[in-house]
Amino acid sequence: MNRKETIQMKLSVLNPHFLEIIDESSLHVGHAGNPNGNAESHFSIKIAVKKLNNLSLIEQHRVINNLLKEEFDNGLHALSININT
Repeated sequence: MNRKETIQMKLSVLNPHFLEIIDESSLHVGHAGNPNGNAESHFSIKIAVKKLNNLSLIEQHRVINNLLKEEFDNGLHALSININT
């Protein structure tokens, strides 16, 4: 399973009604986390999920980052998050 599929699986617990995951690693060749250009290190997500409605923006990001903690511990370097509730 690649990192994009893993992110999708982990975020599925939120039961999003929209989820788009974009691997932007190729745009960051030579940067931290992707020095050789072969890492799955930089991602952008767009997610729409009702479960986060009553949370502040920071709390929403914490929920997502906590769900993806293992990915950050294992090479995910950057994550851009766009949330629609």
